[in-house]
Amino acid sequence: LQGPRYISPVPSGGFVVSEECGDVKVFTSSRKLLCSLSSKYGHQFGNPAGVCVDTEGSILVADEQRRTVHLFPEHGAPVCLVSRGLQRPAGVACSSFGHLFVADAGDNCVKVYK
Repeated sequence: LQGPRYISPVPSGGFVVSEECGDVKVFTSSRKLLCSLSSKYGHQFGNPAGVCVDTEGSILVADEQRRTVHLFPEHGAPVCLVSRGLQRPAGVACSSFGHLFVADAGDNCVKVYK
């Protein structure tokens, strides 16, 4: 890893890690690299920060530089969930009730999306 920043477990027993170099990597339960989100989806990150995984196994990534939160489903194209109103999204978390929590270091608050 190059500058690991944030980490989150995935339902299959593995984990996902954001890197300072501008990528997000997914690892299996045996700690082997499964994929890089930039390579798998052809997505270019600015500065990926917080990561989490929802109940369906989709990976959510906060991008501090681009001020967005993207969802990366197991199958299909990435979806931009939040593209406005964020100053410096750092941490993200998902609830089992469908809420997305974003720690916005630029606004010194936590923003909640449904």
